[in-house]
Amino acid sequence: MIEMSEYMESGIPGLDKILRGGLPRNHMYALYGVSGSGKTTLSLQFLLKGAETGEGCLYIGTSESEAEIRQVAQSHGWSLEGITITRLLYHTDKTGTGQTMLYPVEVELPQIVDRLIKMIEGYNPKRVVFDSLSEIRLLAGQMSWYQSQLLFLKTFLESRDCTAIFTDTIIEPGSPLRTIAHGEIELSRIEPNYGPERRRLRIDKLRGHSFVSGFHDYTIVRGGVIVFPRLISSEHRRQFTHELISSGNSEIDHLLHGGLERGTVTLVQGVTGTGKTSLVTQYAVTAAQRNERSLIFCFDERISTLVERAKGLGMDMENYIDNGCITISQIDPADLTAGEFSNMVSKAVSENEISLVIIDSINGYAYALPDERFLTVHLHELTSFLDLQGVVTLLTLNQQGGLGFTNAPSPFDISYISDSVINLAFFEHRGQIHKSLMVLKQRSGYHESTIHELTMDSRGLHIGPVLYEFEGIATGIPRYVSAKTQTGNG
Repeated sequence: MIEMSEYMESGIPGLDKILRGGLPRNHMYALYGVSGSGKTTLSLQFLLKGAETGEGCLYIGTSESEAEIRQVAQSHGWSLEGITITRLLYHTDKTGTGQTMLYPVEVELPQIVDRLIKMIEGYNPKRVVFDSLSEIRLLAGQMSWYQSQLLFLKTFLESRDCTAIFTDTIIEPGSPLRTIAHGEIELSRIEPNYGPERRRLRIDKLRGHSFVSGFHDYTIVRGGVIVFPRLISSEHRRQFTHELISSGNSEIDHLLHGGLERGTVTLVQGVTGTGKTSLVTQYAVTAAQRNERSLIFCFDERISTLVERAKGLGMDMENYIDNGCITISQIDPADLTAGEFSNMVSKAVSENEISLVIIDSINGYAYALPDERFLTVHLHELTSFLDLQGVVTLLTLNQQGGLGFTNAPSPFDISYISDSVINLAFFEHRGQIHKSLMVLKQRSGYHESTIHELTMDSRGLHIGPVLYEFEGIATGIPRYVSAKTQTGNG
């Protein structure tokens, strides 16, 4: 195993976490991606970290001038003090006429590599970035020439106790760089039909060293590349007491046989307007009354709307927001990836001792995914993390339909990750629309399976008695029967 002292930090905390500490020193790494994916920005952060620790750092460019590189740094608010920037020009004018002469590859390619080696010998850096190999690859023409020069460079760099990053736009399956490089980092971009592009990073290879596999979201902001490591729930555990928490409403708690257990996930589903947000808000306010902290992520509506609605139901959230017991975040799914959201939630929970998390709604969360097929996978990992932290998680889901407990297929199959499922619906009686509530599932134990009317007023939420006098409530258009007949039958 490689000792921690032999890791070289990349200058990007999220990337170092994926690398389990950083890049092993004294090796050659390939960093590749399409134009504009952030290769130069990431490379400069690698050098800035070295300059911060007093290591000699050298940036060798091929297509961009020193002035252009300094403009990139300036756009991020960086000072490049401690970093030497130079440029390797491939073709020199030998005719004196201002024209460029291209020498045969057998002559020119070794000369270029020799000049590159002399640069490194002259500056004697511990960190080197060569940006990029595209020109050498194209100049070489034949893979055999390209491979021989890369092997020569690798041997030279290792002999000088130097860690180097070589960038390129592509690495083909049979490229010599795949064989020669000690590790590979891939940067990619996804362009959705709507909203900004999504960026992903992957470690393709890292010899003799473990890393977090798979794709990881990243973004580029003023200040550089920020990487959001893929959440692995099993790596995060916290001791907590398994106990039931109250909603603050004895009628709701009775239906759930006492309340919701810490470390579980509850799905509250129904068509728009049935009271899903109001129900989960009840839990957040009650948690605040116990001096516990809650996080509410609003994907579908404005924070002011949520607070005003709660106030109309007798739940004054403003005091709890002011004292920090309730934190509400407005999320724009068009500007947020699933990985970034998971990172936001996990960081907040770990740093602030959060006991309740509300995601309102899953429909809005799904828009943060470029491919909705992976919604369940992302949610499973996120909710598993929250479970292991002892957090009570409440998810709301907007269903398609009208009256009754809808039979329309759910847009997302997430019921299997939920420990409890609460269904809300409308039903009609004598020309009026009423709300109904039932507990469809509770994995941790017994629950009431009866259907009740749900009403809301300035004093809060109220659960009525069992609707024995009706049958067919699930259809939305029930038939009235006598309560005596219903109780007598069962």
